[in-house]
Amino acid sequence: MPVAAFIIGLLIVTQGIVGLIAPEFFLQLIQSIQTPPTIYVAAVVRVAFGIVLVLAAPLSRAPIALRVLGALIALGGAMTPFLGVRLADIILGWWSQGPSIVRAWATAALLLGLFIIYATGSKRRDA
Repeated sequence: MPVAAFIIGLLIVTQGIVGLIAPEFFLQLIQSIQTPPTIYVAAVVRVAFGIVLVLAAPLSRAPIALRVLGALIALGGAMTPFLGVRLADIILGWWSQGPSIVRAWATAALLLGLFIIYATGSKRRDA
């Protein structure tokens, strides 16, 4: 599971980098997956990501933080079928106000992905 969690971290970092470099493209990409039925596929992916993080947590550098993060991601994915389209419309409305807002969210994604990579990386061995 730690390898899968590490890959999730890389995917989130990539998402953050794309949002920082090309906020307009990133906004269009996110808009394209925020409509049914694609949003439901995204919900399943979020639940799976959350489960992977929870399962990887015991072997990580930050087990409590990774477990909480995984639970929140899975919960967000589970709530998506009920709140997803409305919540996506609200968030995309904020993001449409300008690239600086998209870049702020992308920075948060980048930092989150870097944390996951750090947490799931190899633990230091005592000498």
